[in-house]
Amino acid sequence: MKKIIGFILTPIFYFCFGLCLLIFHPIQWLSLKLGGYSAHKKSVDILNFFLTYCNCLLLNSVTFIDNKSIPTGQPVIFVANHQSTFDIPAMIYFLRRFHGKFISKIELASGIPSISFNLKHGGAANIDRKDSKQSIGEILKLANNMKTKNWSAFIFPEGTRTRDGKMKSFQLGGIATLLKKNPNALIVPIAINGSYEMIKYGSFPFNTFVKMSWEVLDPIDKTDKTLEEIVLEAEQKIRAKVKNG
Repeated sequence: MKKIIGFILTPIFYFCFGLCLLIFHPIQWLSLKLGGYSAHKKSVDILNFFLTYCNCLLLNSVTFIDNKSIPTGQPVIFVANHQSTFDIPAMIYFLRRFHGKFISKIELASGIPSISFNLKHGGAANIDRKDSKQSIGEILKLANNMKTKNWSAFIFPEGTRTRDGKMKSFQLGGIATLLKKNPNALIVPIAINGSYEMIKYGSFPFNTFVKMSWEVLDPIDKTDKTLEEIVLEAEQKIRAKVKNG
């Protein structure tokens, strides 16, 4: 029954999701030209509010458990498990106060309305996985912006999305580079649940009546810990919260 309902609702979801991207592409351009970074960021935040709640068109629920104790006066490296593309809008919107930027595949920085524009002009690190020198340079540029502009970063250390909700082991590379330039940055885990169920049948139809949730956990205490120990602790804390983790 859920799949049948998905056949009916998925075209509506795609229409509304795509319409948001098309509408906000010129809005982003105009905001950046007239108001600079601040105005552009506000337009991106509003866009991601609408993208997040497009999930409700599939009768899916969106629950974001924030952590208001995390300070905004220093860079934060948000470390999350990765279940689908739809993990991202909620993180951008609900954690907008941290000016979080993504490490993204360079292929996404062209050809997609709104999304590509933001990746190009919003401060993301757009990496070419076939070019390690370029990738390191992009991450270092983000790390420097974190230090000078008090930005934060979102990173998916699994390296790729899960197909069944089961987490892969976390990789150190991106976190290590960001921490090297920002040793005082907080490491904050985010546990994501349910979004892989939305794409259970692939890109059509989407699944319905899925409970999607994001939970921001407490920062990792880095005192007297190696990078390996810090990343492993973040992974273990997320795994403990993730269904099928």
